[in-house]
Amino acid sequence: MIDGHIHVEYGPYTLEWIDEFVKKAVETGLSEIRLLEHNYMFPEFSPMYDSACAASDFVNDWFQRKAAYKSLLEYLALIDQVRSREYPVRIKFGLEVCYFPKWEDLIYKNTKDLGLDFLLGSMHFVGDFAFDHTTELWEGIDVDSTYRRYFEDSVKLSDSGLFTGIGHPDTLKLFGHKASFPLTEYYEALAKALARNGMYADQNSGAHRRCPDTAELGMNPELISILKKHNVPIITSSDAHKPEDVGYMISELEKLVEEA
Repeated sequence: MIDGHIHVEYGPYTLEWIDEFVKKAVETGLSEIRLLEHNYMFPEFSPMYDSACAASDFVNDWFQRKAAYKSLLEYLALIDQVRSREYPVRIKFGLEVCYFPKWEDLIYKNTKDLGLDFLLGSMHFVGDFAFDHTTELWEGIDVDSTYRRYFEDSVKLSDSGLFTGIGHPDTLKLFGHKASFPLTEYYEALAKALARNGMYADQNSGAHRRCPDTAELGMNPELISILKKHNVPIITSSDAHKPEDVGYMISELEKLVEEA
Protein backbone atom coordinates (compact mmCIF):
# COMPACT_ATOMS: atom_id res chain seq x y z
CA MET A 1 0.00 0.00 0.00
CA ILE A 2 1.07 3.57 -0.71
CA ASP A 3 0.42 6.75 1.21
CA GLY A 4 1.22 9.27 -1.48
CA HIS A 5 0.60 12.61 0.25
CA ILE A 6 2.15 13.24 3.68
CA HIS A 7 3.16 16.69 4.95
CA VAL A 8 6.21 17.15 7.19
CA GLU A 9 5.59 20.84 7.93
CA TYR A 10 4.90 20.59 11.68
CA GLY A 11 8.35 19.33 12.63
CA PRO A 12 12.02 20.18 12.12
CA TYR A 13 14.02 19.06 9.10
CA THR A 14 15.70 16.22 10.98
CA LEU A 15 16.08 12.48 10.47
CA GLU A 16 14.40 11.95 13.83
CA TRP A 17 11.24 13.66 12.53
CA ILE A 18 11.24 11.52 9.39
CA ASP A 19 11.65 8.42 11.55
CA GLU A 20 8.30 9.19 13.19
CA PHE A 21 6.54 8.97 9.82
CA VAL A 22 8.42 5.80 8.91
CA LYS A 23 7.47 4.17 12.21
CA LYS A 24 3.78 4.81 11.61
CA ALA A 25 4.06 3.63 7.99
CA VAL A 26 5.50 0.31 9.16
CA GLU A 27 2.75 -0.04 11.78
CA THR A 28 0.04 0.45 9.15
CA GLY A 29 1.59 -1.92 6.61
CA LEU A 30 2.59 0.63 4.01
CA SER A 31 5.26 -0.15 1.44
CA GLU A 32 5.82 3.44 0.27
CA ILE A 33 5.34 6.93 1.63
CA ARG A 34 5.59 10.18 -0.30
CA LEU A 35 6.61 13.12 1.86
CA LEU A 36 6.15 16.72 0.82
CA GLU A 37 5.82 20.35 1.81
CA HIS A 38 3.33 22.96 0.70
CA ASN A 39 5.05 25.32 -1.70
CA TYR A 40 3.79 28.33 0.25
CA MET A 41 6.12 27.35 3.09
CA PHE A 42 8.99 28.81 1.07
CA PRO A 43 9.49 32.53 0.34
CA GLU A 44 10.34 31.82 -3.29
CA PHE A 45 6.65 31.19 -3.98
CA SER A 46 5.18 34.10 -2.02
CA PRO A 47 4.29 36.33 -5.01
CA MET A 48 1.74 33.73 -6.13
CA TYR A 49 -0.45 34.58 -3.15
CA ASP A 50 -0.43 38.39 -3.31
CA SER A 51 -3.75 38.66 -5.12
CA ALA A 52 -5.57 36.16 -2.89
CA CYS A 53 -4.24 37.87 0.22
CA ALA A 54 -5.35 41.27 -1.05
CA ALA A 55 -8.84 39.91 -1.75
CA SER A 56 -9.45 38.45 1.71
CA ASP A 57 -8.43 39.51 5.20
CA PHE A 58 -8.93 35.92 6.30
CA VAL A 59 -6.51 34.59 3.69
CA ASN A 60 -4.01 37.37 4.38
CA ASP A 61 -4.05 36.53 8.08
CA TRP A 62 -3.59 32.82 7.28
CA PHE A 63 -0.68 33.56 4.97
CA GLN A 64 1.08 35.81 7.47
CA ARG A 65 0.80 33.11 10.13
CA LYS A 66 1.53 29.99 8.09
CA ALA A 67 3.62 30.82 5.05
CA ALA A 68 7.11 31.70 3.86
CA TYR A 69 8.99 30.80 7.03
CA LYS A 70 10.93 27.71 5.95
CA SER A 71 14.09 27.25 3.89
CA LEU A 72 13.89 25.38 0.61
CA LEU A 73 17.62 24.69 0.76
CA GLU A 74 17.23 23.08 4.18
CA TYR A 75 14.38 20.94 2.88
CA LEU A 76 16.52 19.75 -0.02
CA ALA A 77 19.39 19.02 2.37
CA LEU A 78 17.06 16.84 4.45
CA ILE A 79 16.06 14.95 1.32
CA ASP A 80 19.70 14.22 0.56
CA GLN A 81 20.21 12.94 4.10
CA VAL A 82 17.22 10.61 3.88
CA ARG A 83 18.29 9.30 0.49
CA SER A 84 21.66 8.31 1.95
CA ARG A 85 20.03 5.96 4.47
CA GLU A 86 18.17 2.66 4.31
CA TYR A 87 14.54 2.46 5.47
CA PRO A 88 12.00 -0.35 5.79
CA VAL A 89 9.66 1.51 3.40
CA ARG A 90 10.30 3.37 0.17
CA ILE A 91 10.41 7.13 0.69
CA LYS A 92 9.85 9.70 -2.03
CA PHE A 93 9.98 13.47 -1.68
CA GLY A 94 8.12 16.25 -3.44
CA LEU A 95 6.17 19.46 -3.19
CA GLU A 96 2.47 20.15 -3.22
CA VAL A 97 2.07 23.27 -5.35
CA CYS A 98 -1.01 25.49 -5.40
CA TYR A 99 -1.93 26.00 -9.03
CA PHE A 100 -2.63 29.50 -10.31
CA PRO A 101 -2.71 29.63 -14.15
CA LYS A 102 -0.91 32.96 -14.39
CA TRP A 103 1.99 31.75 -12.22
CA GLU A 104 3.11 28.79 -14.31
CA ASP A 105 6.45 30.45 -15.18
CA LEU A 106 7.29 31.04 -11.53
CA ILE A 107 6.34 27.48 -10.61
CA TYR A 108 8.58 26.15 -13.37
CA LYS A 109 11.49 28.40 -12.40
CA ASN A 110 11.29 27.41 -8.74
CA THR A 111 10.87 23.64 -9.24
CA LYS A 112 12.71 22.64 -12.42
CA ASP A 113 16.12 21.81 -10.91
CA LEU A 114 15.22 20.62 -7.42
CA GLY A 115 15.70 16.90 -8.11
CA LEU A 116 12.41 15.96 -6.45
CA ASP A 117 10.70 12.63 -7.02
CA PHE A 118 7.31 14.18 -7.75
CA LEU A 119 5.39 17.45 -7.97
CA LEU A 120 1.77 17.39 -6.93
CA GLY A 121 -0.31 20.18 -8.42
CA SER A 122 -3.39 21.03 -6.36
CA MET A 123 -6.33 23.37 -6.58
CA HIS A 124 -6.69 25.27 -3.31
CA PHE A 125 -7.94 28.50 -4.90
CA VAL A 126 -10.45 29.29 -7.64
CA GLY A 127 -9.16 32.64 -8.76
CA ASP A 128 -8.61 34.40 -5.43
CA PHE A 129 -11.25 32.33 -3.62
CA ALA A 130 -9.72 30.05 -0.97
CA PHE A 131 -12.51 27.51 -1.09
CA ASP A 132 -11.08 24.95 1.34
CA HIS A 133 -10.14 27.17 4.28
CA THR A 134 -13.47 27.66 6.04
CA THR A 135 -17.11 27.33 5.05
CA GLU A 136 -17.77 30.97 5.96
CA LEU A 137 -15.79 32.07 2.92
CA TRP A 138 -18.47 30.48 0.72
CA GLU A 139 -21.06 33.10 1.71
CA GLY A 140 -22.19 34.90 -1.45
CA ILE A 141 -20.24 32.57 -3.76
CA ASP A 142 -21.89 31.27 -6.94
CA VAL A 143 -21.43 27.55 -6.51
CA ASP A 144 -22.10 26.51 -10.11
CA SER A 145 -19.70 29.01 -11.69
CA THR A 146 -17.08 28.11 -9.10
CA TYR A 147 -17.39 24.44 -10.02
CA ARG A 148 -17.00 25.23 -13.72
CA ARG A 149 -13.87 27.30 -13.21
CA TYR A 150 -12.45 24.79 -10.74
CA PHE A 151 -12.51 22.00 -13.31
CA GLU A 152 -11.45 24.25 -16.18
CA ASP A 153 -8.39 25.29 -14.18
CA SER A 154 -7.79 21.67 -13.17
CA VAL A 155 -7.48 20.82 -16.88
CA LYS A 156 -5.03 23.72 -17.28
CA LEU A 157 -3.06 22.35 -14.34
CA SER A 158 -2.90 18.97 -16.03
CA ASP A 159 -1.85 20.43 -19.38
CA SER A 160 0.77 22.75 -17.88
CA GLY A 161 3.54 20.17 -18.08
CA LEU A 162 4.62 21.07 -14.56
CA PHE A 163 3.29 18.25 -12.44
CA THR A 164 3.50 14.52 -11.86
CA GLY A 165 0.05 14.22 -10.33
CA ILE A 166 -3.01 16.17 -9.29
CA GLY A 167 -3.94 16.40 -5.62
CA HIS A 168 -7.44 15.58 -4.35
CA PRO A 169 -9.09 16.37 -7.72
CA ASP A 170 -12.60 17.12 -6.46
CA THR A 171 -11.96 18.57 -3.02
CA LEU A 172 -14.20 21.52 -3.89
CA LYS A 173 -16.97 19.47 -2.26
CA LEU A 174 -15.22 19.66 1.14
CA PHE A 175 -17.90 21.66 2.95
CA GLY A 176 -20.84 20.04 1.18
CA HIS A 177 -21.34 22.54 -1.65
CA LYS A 178 -22.49 20.73 -4.77
CA ALA A 179 -23.05 21.84 -8.35
CA SER A 180 -26.66 21.83 -9.56
CA PHE A 181 -25.68 20.11 -12.82
CA PRO A 182 -24.02 16.78 -13.72
CA LEU A 183 -20.21 16.89 -13.65
CA THR A 184 -19.67 14.05 -16.11
CA GLU A 185 -18.29 16.21 -18.93
CA TYR A 186 -15.91 17.93 -16.51
CA TYR A 187 -14.72 14.59 -15.12
CA GLU A 188 -14.16 13.39 -18.69
CA ALA A 189 -12.17 16.49 -19.62
CA LEU A 190 -9.98 16.17 -16.55
CA ALA A 191 -9.39 12.45 -17.03
CA LYS A 192 -8.40 12.97 -20.66
CA ALA A 193 -5.99 15.76 -19.68
CA LEU A 194 -4.37 13.62 -16.98
CA ALA A 195 -4.07 10.69 -19.38
CA ARG A 196 -2.44 12.66 -22.19
CA ASN A 197 0.08 14.12 -19.75
CA GLY A 198 0.92 10.86 -17.98
CA MET A 199 -0.25 12.11 -14.60
CA TYR A 200 -1.79 10.34 -11.64
CA ALA A 201 -4.76 11.31 -9.47
CA ASP A 202 -4.62 11.54 -5.68
CA GLN A 203 -7.29 9.41 -3.93
CA ASN A 204 -7.17 11.33 -0.67
CA SER A 205 -8.77 10.82 2.75
CA GLY A 206 -7.79 14.22 4.15
CA ALA A 207 -11.02 16.08 3.39
CA HIS A 208 -13.07 13.36 5.04
CA ARG A 209 -10.82 13.42 8.09
CA ARG A 210 -11.29 17.19 8.36
CA CYS A 211 -15.01 17.31 7.57
CA PRO A 212 -16.56 13.86 8.07
CA ASP A 213 -20.10 15.27 8.06
CA THR A 214 -19.85 16.95 4.64
CA ALA A 215 -16.98 15.36 2.67
CA GLU A 216 -17.28 11.87 1.28
CA LEU A 217 -14.23 9.64 1.54
CA GLY A 218 -11.95 10.09 -1.45
CA MET A 219 -13.05 11.07 -4.93
CA ASN A 220 -16.59 10.88 -6.24
CA PRO A 221 -17.23 7.32 -7.51
CA GLU A 222 -18.17 8.58 -10.98
CA LEU A 223 -14.89 10.48 -11.22
CA ILE A 224 -12.96 7.37 -10.15
CA SER A 225 -14.77 5.28 -12.77
CA ILE A 226 -13.97 7.78 -15.52
CA LEU A 227 -10.32 8.00 -14.46
CA LYS A 228 -10.09 4.22 -14.62
CA LYS A 229 -11.72 4.21 -18.06
CA HIS A 230 -8.94 6.49 -19.29
CA ASN A 231 -6.24 4.45 -17.52
CA VAL A 232 -5.23 7.29 -15.21
CA PRO A 233 -3.19 5.89 -12.30
CA ILE A 234 -4.78 6.47 -8.91
CA ILE A 235 -2.59 6.71 -5.81
CA THR A 236 -4.05 6.53 -2.31
CA SER A 237 -3.07 9.11 0.28
CA SER A 238 -3.89 10.34 3.77
CA ASP A 239 -2.91 14.00 3.41
CA ALA A 240 -1.44 13.52 6.90
CA HIS A 241 0.10 16.55 8.57
CA LYS A 242 1.37 14.59 11.55
CA PRO A 243 2.77 11.08 11.95
CA GLU A 244 -0.29 9.61 13.70
CA ASP A 245 -2.43 10.24 10.58
CA VAL A 246 -0.14 8.36 8.19
CA GLY A 247 -2.07 5.59 6.47
CA TYR A 248 -5.46 7.00 7.48
CA MET A 249 -8.17 4.90 5.76
CA ILE A 250 -5.82 3.82 2.96
CA SER A 251 -7.39 0.36 2.77
CA GLU A 252 -10.84 1.91 2.48
CA LEU A 253 -9.62 4.24 -0.26
CA GLU A 254 -8.22 1.28 -2.20
CA LYS A 255 -11.54 -0.55 -1.90
CA LEU A 256 -13.43 2.47 -3.27
CA VAL A 257 -11.13 2.49 -6.30
CA GLU A 258 -11.65 -1.22 -6.88
CA GLU A 259 -15.42 -0.95 -6.66
CA ALA A 260 -15.92 2.16 -8.82
